[in-house]
Amino acid sequence: MKNYGQDTDFTPQWIETVPKQNSFRSIFKWGDNQAFKNPSKGFLKVIKQQLNLTDADFTITKNTGDQTIKETMPVNLSEANLANLEKIVGKENISIAGYDRLKYTKGKAMEDIMSLRQGQVKDICDLVIHPRHKQDVKAIISFCHDQKIAVHVHGGGSSVTFGLDCPKGGVTLVLSTHMNKLISFNEINQTITVEPGMMGPVYEDLLNHAQKKLSANKSYTGGHFPQSFEFSSVGGWVVTLGSGQASSLYGDASDLVISQEYVTPTGSFKTLDYPATATGPKLNDIMKGSEGCFGVLVSVTMKVFEYLPDNDRQFAFMFPSFESAVAAGRQISQGRFGMPAILRISDPEETDVAMQMYGLDGGVMDKFLGLKGMKKGRRCLVMGQAEGQRAFAANVLCQVKKTCRKNKGFFLTGYPMRKWYKGRFSDPYMRDALNDYGILIDTLECSVTWKNLHSLHKTVRKVVKANPHTICMTHASHFYAQGTNLYFIFITAMPELAKFKIYQQSIIDSIEAAGGSLSHHHGVGRMMAPWMERHLGAQNMEVLRAIKTHLDPNGIMNPGGLGL
Repeated sequence: MKNYGQDTDFTPQWIETVPKQNSFRSIFKWGDNQAFKNPSKGFLKVIKQQLNLTDADFTITKNTGDQTIKETMPVNLSEANLANLEKIVGKENISIAGYDRLKYTKGKAMEDIMSLRQGQVKDICDLVIHPRHKQDVKAIISFCHDQKIAVHVHGGGSSVTFGLDCPKGGVTLVLSTHMNKLISFNEINQTITVEPGMMGPVYEDLLNHAQKKLSANKSYTGGHFPQSFEFSSVGGWVVTLGSGQASSLYGDASDLVISQEYVTPTGSFKTLDYPATATGPKLNDIMKGSEGCFGVLVSVTMKVFEYLPDNDRQFAFMFPSFESAVAAGRQISQGRFGMPAILRISDPEETDVAMQMYGLDGGVMDKFLGLKGMKKGRRCLVMGQAEGQRAFAANVLCQVKKTCRKNKGFFLTGYPMRKWYKGRFSDPYMRDALNDYGILIDTLECSVTWKNLHSLHKTVRKVVKANPHTICMTHASHFYAQGTNLYFIFITAMPELAKFKIYQQSIIDSIEAAGGSLSHHHGVGRMMAPWMERHLGAQNMEVLRAIKTHLDPNGIMNPGGLGL
């Protein structure tokens, strides 16, 4: 008889060594090469129980990706083309090395990682270029347009939608190497203009220390904190329509953009930086989310907000059901008292997994919650943080408490929120540890209206759980008066790439068929492209194709992205 997850003394031999130089692992590993995060004993126990595994399943690692990448991949650009591109940026800013070409054309999608673990190389660029400034970009795009060479753009490399793949080879422009600088800061307008390759931590640090670094009168924040914050770029946020963990107050990336500057095959342009205009359809909006299919973003002006961390107010509630938790979330979102910056609703399975992860399952707190009607398998955790001026944050917290209590929520103090907040950027590291033992952990997310939320949640969970021995945790984390998002996290033992692709596609199909958006904040890339016409409609796609044809008549810009 199997003894699932009962040996509390057992600890797998997690890999905690820096990946070998030029190895596949050094490309697919998340984040800092010297940083690691392994599942807690409580989380490992949940995984073993739910996935029907024993300690023995965590004794032999699989496909760790330690093999060295071979330098024998052919380059399909002529010597003349290579020489001309080298002339633009200099020899030190180009590379045809196999490792570099693979590194800058693979993101962090589960399929990317599984392929790399198996040593597979496909859809890579022929040449990596590190442009120094927008003049380089203009020269590169002009040359590639004339020669009909495909062009792709790499920001932080955290794409989970095959957004970096190069099915037609060509060149990949890496913007984070040189094009990562401050262009201007306007404290009167509360805007900042930067090059697209500036990374999230640099951007936020610049704003938080604006008094010292920008000669400002106050400190500021960008208000945008995706889970990939540490390893994603400002330009990447904009061109994929990303959302940050505090988007419910500050807005998604599309709300934060004031103006943009692009280089396209048919010319360059900059949108105007007015706060609002009535001068017809806005090109600024059309270019947001364009994923490099229309041109290359070379500068962006973003809103900033006064930084007031001392006023943050954390909260957490436990609800007796998903229905009551969602009702509270909707009422908060539709209230007229302001929004918390962060708001999260975990469904029953995610809540129960969290209780087990933190060793609370079966303890005094668990029993107390049971007496309060918070039963395992139905209860739901809601937590968040109010930000802003002291009186504003205090009022938001007060109104949130009233709303939650009206919907039978039980106040848990701010402790669960503070615990989550501390590790909010580090959870992706666990994927490497689990993948080493053939455990797949992946996510898909969508936008959904309040009216359709429960139906979609139930439908998609049914498809995810149709695969035996699968954990499916779901949460809502970005809130609007008209709806929210649902973020599905699924964990299962599935080392076979072909099987995973079929499984993932069935989940995407169920999201779209059930009335969810194809993506809420991960973008489209090539992963969602096959569903785009069905989802948006033929006429909408024709409009996008017309824009593509005008700006990129030879179809060189990120071919296949967005389904274009």
